[in-house]
Amino acid sequence: MTPQRVTLITLGVTDLRRSGAFYAALGWVPHPASQKGVTFYQMHGAVLGLFGLADLAADQGRPDATLGTGAMTLAQNFRTEAEVDTAFSAALAAGATGLKAPEKVFWGGYSGYYADPDGHVWEVAMNPSWPLADDGSLTLP
Repeated sequence: MTPQRVTLITLGVTDLRRSGAFYAALGWVPHPASQKGVTFYQMHGAVLGLFGLADLAADQGRPDATLGTGAMTLAQNFRTEAEVDTAFSAALAAGATGLKAPEKVFWGGYSGYYADPDGHVWEVAMNPSWPLADDGSLTLP
């Protein structure tokens, strides 16, 4: 077993339909394995899931927990600054809240942040030191 991996990222959401519409507006396509109460999206070697907040807390064995957002960042890297700008604009048009418009950053790249309708934070970035594979995947040099 390879311990250094993530195979599924699950985001707790307050309104599964609203969140599904947001990700659909970004071009994400639900996987047929989705079922009532959870929507899955196949990514490169991993899956993103959307799960109702109360159901997620119950599934974790803590049904009375108040689950939060914003304490971590999901990121998409792009090849160019123009691609970052396009992704950021598309997210805003789909209903995201802009947190930081894309700009040149101290580490030599270009990045911005937005929050999805449930407050999950996404970074869109271009890092000139991290070339992407043809399929858009990232392997650190």
